[in-house]
Amino acid sequence: MTSKSFRALSLAICMATIMSADALEPASHFSDHMVLQRDAKVPVWGKAEAGSEVTVSFAGQRAIGKAAANGEWRVSLKPMAASSKGRMMTVMAGDRKKMIKDVLVGEVWVGSGQSNMAGRTASYAKNDPTLAKVIELAPYPLIRLMQGGPKPKWVLADVKGLNSFSAIMTAFGERLHRELNVPVGMIVGAVGGTPSGAWMPSSIYASSERCKREIAAFATAWDRERAHKQYEAKVAAFEKAAAKAKAAGKKARGRKPRAPANPGETTRGGTVGNLFERYIKSSVGYAIRGVVWDQGEAGSGIQGLGQYTSMTELIRGWREVWGQGEFPFIFVQKPSGGGNAWSTEDQITREAEAFSTLPDLRRIGTGKGRYLYTRLMLDNANAWMVPACDLGPKIHPSNKWGYGNRAAQVALQKAYGREDVKAYGPIYKSHDVKGSTVTVKFSHADGGLAQQHGDKLQGFAVAGADGKWHWADAKISGQDIVRLSCAEVKEPKHVRYAYSQNRRWANLFNKAGLPALAFTTEEVDFAQVSR
Repeated sequence: MTSKSFRALSLAICMATIMSADALEPASHFSDHMVLQRDAKVPVWGKAEAGSEVTVSFAGQRAIGKAAANGEWRVSLKPMAASSKGRMMTVMAGDRKKMIKDVLVGEVWVGSGQSNMAGRTASYAKNDPTLAKVIELAPYPLIRLMQGGPKPKWVLADVKGLNSFSAIMTAFGERLHRELNVPVGMIVGAVGGTPSGAWMPSSIYASSERCKREIAAFATAWDRERAHKQYEAKVAAFEKAAAKAKAAGKKARGRKPRAPANPGETTRGGTVGNLFERYIKSSVGYAIRGVVWDQGEAGSGIQGLGQYTSMTELIRGWREVWGQGEFPFIFVQKPSGGGNAWSTEDQITREAEAFSTLPDLRRIGTGKGRYLYTRLMLDNANAWMVPACDLGPKIHPSNKWGYGNRAAQVALQKAYGREDVKAYGPIYKSHDVKGSTVTVKFSHADGGLAQQHGDKLQGFAVAGADGKWHWADAKISGQDIVRLSCAEVKEPKHVRYAYSQNRRWANLFNKAGLPALAFTTEEVDFAQVSR
C-alpha cells in the first residue's frame, strides 16, 4: 500500500469513527440545565444514523421515533406538570446513548427584537438599582438562560449568566418566577438597530398577500427618478463634507447614503428574514409559552411596507412556522415613555415624565406611531401590548426593570389569567354623541376612572365634520365613563385622547394607577407608517 493510499484509508477510518460517535445527536436546545414547557406537548429532535430507532426517556415517559434517510428524527413527550427537581433525560439509538442532566419543567419564553431587547443586564444595572438588586440575589437555580443562534445551549442564571443576558428578559423572568413559583427558561435572539422585516420568516413574506398589496399600492405612487435624484444630491453633499473634513485633518461624520431600495426591497441591506434565520429558526418548534418583543425604532426595513403590516405578518408568521397555535405574543409599545405616571414612587414608573399643562393642539404632532401598537393588540388575537407611556423616555430607556416588570404584568394577566394582577389602564370601548355632548365608555376601568395631577381632566379632543380638532372639557361620570363638550364644536363627530408621541399632559388613569391608552375614533391608515 502506498503512503498516499494509507493516508486516505486512515482519513476514512477517522471520519467513520467521528460519524459513529456523532451518529446520535439531540439538537443543541436539548442540553444540560434546560427547561421544558409545562402543560404542553414537548417535541424533542435531533440526528441519528439513518433508519435507526430513537428512544427519548424522561419523567416516566418513553417516546420512540425513527431517523429519516437524512438522519433527522423527532418525537414528542406528553404534557407534564411543572417540576423544580432536576431530572435526567436519556436519548438512545442502538448502543448509543446521550444523557442530559438537570432538566426542569416550567415556563419557557422567547425574547426578540432590537437594541432594547438585546441590551445586557450588566450595562443597565449600573443605573438601575432595582435591576442591580436582582443580580445581587443571584444565582437563581430555577431560572435558565439561552442566547439564540445556530447551536444554542442552556446556561444557569448566575451572576455571569444574567449580566450577559437581556436586561428586559432578566427582569421579566425573575418576576414570573417569583409570582408563579415554577422554573422559567428564556431564549433570546435580538440585534440592535434592526427592522422587523429582518425577523419575519422569508417564506411568510414571500407568500403574504397583505404585504404584496401594500407594497404594490406604494409602488404606484413612488417616483423612482425623484428618489434617485435625492440620493445623488445626498451623496454629493456627503462627499463634499468628507473632503472638507479630510482637508482639516478630521474624520468625516456619518455614513455615505445608501442607494434607494425599490418597492419590496430591504432598505438597510441584508435580506428579509435573515435575522430570523440566524437567531430564531433553530428554536422553532421548541415548546414555549410565548414571545416577548421589543422593536419598532427601526420600522419594517422594507421599502413601501409599514410597521403595522410588517408586525401583523410577523406575528402570524412566527405562529405559523412554530406550529403551536396562537401563543401569546407580547410587544412593547413605541415610542418609549412620553407620558406622566400615577406616581414616580413606584419602581416600575419611577422614570416617567413630569406632568405638564395642555400644549397648543396644532403643535403636538401625530399620535399615529403610538396608536399603531394599540391597534396591533386590538386587531390580532392573543397579541398583547406592553403599555409604555409611563415607563420612562428615550430611545434606550434606563429603567429596564420597569419595562420587564410591566411585560410580566401583561403576561400574568393575559397569558396566565391572573385577575389580581393589573396591566392596563382604561381602553376606549365606545362613544355616543347626543347634541354637543360626547359620552366615552372605557374597559379596564379597574376600581373606577381617575384623574391624576392638575386641577382638571385633560388630553381629550373632539372634531366635527370639518375635521378640525379642539381640546374638549372632560369630566369623569361614574365608574367607566367620561363626558366631553367643546364650545367650538357644536356637532362633534370624532374624539381622541393623548394622540401624540409626547403625552405628558394627558392625565386619565384607573384607580389601579395605570394610564389610559391613546386612541382616536377616526379611521387610521397605517400604510407605510414606519413605527
